[in-house]
Amino acid sequence: MISKAAAKKNGLKPVINTSLLLGSLLVSGYAFAQSANMDFSNEYNANSIHAQGDAYFIDKVGELTGGDINITLHTGGALGFNSGDHFYAVADGAVDIADTLSGTMSGIDSIFLLSSLPFIVENVEDARRLYEIAKPHYEEVFEDNGQILLYASPWPPSGVWSKTAIESPDDLENLKIRTFDRSGTETFRNVGASPVSLSWGDVVPQLATGGISAVLTSAEAGANGSFWEHQNHFAGVQYAIPLNMVHMNKGVFEALSAEQQDALLEAASLTDQHNWAAVETRTEENYQTLGEHDVTINDPVSAELLSALSDASASVIENWLQNTGDVGQSILVEFRGEQ
Repeated sequence: MISKAAAKKNGLKPVINTSLLLGSLLVSGYAFAQSANMDFSNEYNANSIHAQGDAYFIDKVGELTGGDINITLHTGGALGFNSGDHFYAVADGAVDIADTLSGTMSGIDSIFLLSSLPFIVENVEDARRLYEIAKPHYEEVFEDNGQILLYASPWPPSGVWSKTAIESPDDLENLKIRTFDRSGTETFRNVGASPVSLSWGDVVPQLATGGISAVLTSAEAGANGSFWEHQNHFAGVQYAIPLNMVHMNKGVFEALSAEQQDALLEAASLTDQHNWAAVETRTEENYQTLGEHDVTINDPVSAELLSALSDASASVIENWLQNTGDVGQSILVEFRGEQ
């Protein structure tokens, strides 16, 4: 039977649910999942911080299971799925594991907008603490939808890539800028820009055709996409440190042996640590790459520009709190250390 997620993709060959294959290994009432093959979807390219983290995870799974679990990472959206498709694709079993930009799942639950709320965190340490506070709530949503959360994959801080310098609020007026979720769209609309939310795969084509003239994303993402072919400036506004989340079909996980489950979760824990350590130094590395391609970096940005963006984000945070109710309030109260 073809899943509803796969059916959305014209011409996509249905993916066999690994849990069904593993179920066939039932012998005398015992599940001997001696080996398993899984597909892992990621819409970013193989050089991205996320794909590198996913490759680390796969290596650790191989080491800890003696090669009994073989996971194939499909980068660049090769399976036909982008982040916006991943939640239901994993829930349906069309793909076993996916690395998904958190904000694209906000239609499932507004909790997934937390990490990309503008100007909530100041650094990677803050972002990690916020994630740990909210993690049980993320896990609950995945659990309720037949999935498990394996680990987080943080982005370096988001900034603005543009053709011309962004130095003051006036430079944002009517700016055709790509955003990655509804929080970013609202923030930049409030500051006078003309934002449009696009999945990653649509960004470079829109830059090439002039559909957009600026992009809200990290120096990391722009470097991976060779944005210097279209953009000459990067403003490090430190907008947010968004998360990708790596999630797995629960049925596939439960079809594994207890030992394999333990190994997979240990690999996920090690990858979580690896990813948070990797993001600490990534911006410096990205800036070096941008300099080599003659991209002008504006960081830190002017207080005037930062203030305008911060003011424009106030309603975004207020709306998020209204949508998440007591859960959102409790998370921010704990994060901010309020009584």
